[in-house]
Amino acid sequence: MTIEKHPLEPFLPPHARVLMLGSFPPQRIRWSMDFFYPNLQNDMWRIMGHLFFGDRDYFLLREERRFDREKIASFCLERGIALYDTATEIIRLKDNASDAFLQVVHEVDLEALLQRIPDCRTLIATGQKAAGTLAAITGCGTPAVGACVDVDFAGRSLRLYRMPSSSRAYPRPVEWKAAYYQEPFRAAGIME
Repeated sequence: MTIEKHPLEPFLPPHARVLMLGSFPPQRIRWSMDFFYPNLQNDMWRIMGHLFFGDRDYFLLREERRFDREKIASFCLERGIALYDTATEIIRLKDNASDAFLQVVHEVDLEALLQRIPDCRTLIATGQKAAGTLAAITGCGTPAVGACVDVDFAGRSLRLYRMPSSSRAYPRPVEWKAAYYQEPFRAAGIME
């Protein structure tokens, strides 16, 4: 079994108030851009487009069949949304992107990430695997989908939210998923 190292650097706007953490990127063959949530079949950027702009295709370059990396990065920088994953090294137990078949070899150094974003008090786990890994790192219980727990970690009071997966393997409409994501962004003051 091959160990895969995370292919991206953390995206950490210095003024970020929210850190969104997934599990691990899919295989590069599934990427439509060189950034987080790159799979065109993943709904994350549709969720964000719907939530912040009322347009699920806001970040989509439809003719090119890819997401607009520059538009997404500018949006996250402007809003103070940091992005990374809960695993820095994994083994794929099956040749697919499913979290169910990811074995975490090394977890993220969450304390080091948080040191780089001192205003961050909100963690968003974007699925079950990410939520379980974050709960293990922070020593708290894993919240239910749509719920949150307060935790003290690395000298900081944080609120950890567990959101539904943005993967199409979690077959719910974008609007249904977006309704859950709205709460942590409102609570962090990132959206009205």
